[in-house]
Amino acid sequence: MKKKIAICQSNYIPWKGYFDMINMVDTFVLYDDVQYTKNDWRNRNLIQTKNGLNWITIPVKQKKLDQLINETEIAQKNWNVKHWKTLEAVYGRAPFFNNYKKEFKELYESCNTSLLSEINKKFICKINEILGISTKIISSKSLELTGDKNERLIDACKKLDANVYLSGPAAKSYIDISLFKNEEIDVEWMEYSGYKEYKQSFFPFEHGVSILDVLFNLGPESIAYLKSF
Repeated sequence: MKKKIAICQSNYIPWKGYFDMINMVDTFVLYDDVQYTKNDWRNRNLIQTKNGLNWITIPVKQKKLDQLINETEIAQKNWNVKHWKTLEAVYGRAPFFNNYKKEFKELYESCNTSLLSEINKKFICKINEILGISTKIISSKSLELTGDKNERLIDACKKLDANVYLSGPAAKSYIDISLFKNEEIDVEWMEYSGYKEYKQSFFPFEHGVSILDVLFNLGPESIAYLKSF
């Protein structure tokens, strides 16, 4: 019997491809006991506005160069209020914004933790619930992974009894397929091309924006514009 897992660093309100990856596996591991990378997707994402693409960013403290994602703390207490006001201003007239307004407003208001990793997980789990994704989400810290880049991924597969590892295409630069084969683990690659366009609130069309853009513009039809459903 095949058991498939994916391991990926947590992102803030990720794009649709992230949720396709979650939906394609049995267990999704939030790989947050690794180094935090500045100016990446960990604490920010893109939304489409009337003035084009705009970053929506959670301000964080970076106390040391080797700081882990799950050690990274929020730098401003009212970031959540600002973000919600921005989303209301940008998407308030989107066709399905009101369908999700109450639960996202409550989600933002309930962000009282100081840890970025916990905030990311909270949003990812809520969006999974809305999309109907039932994949189990766990944190990599709970697995106590050891070794180098490849060995840690293999260690996760073994501890979760997985014989298929689903990876993002960027990892092709360092994943050693032979090491996985030696452990009888198949490696599969995510394919992010071929997404259908939909009617966004603003032009030009952009695929690489937060999943919130999909939800607010498409509502219950959102899953028809993801590939894993």
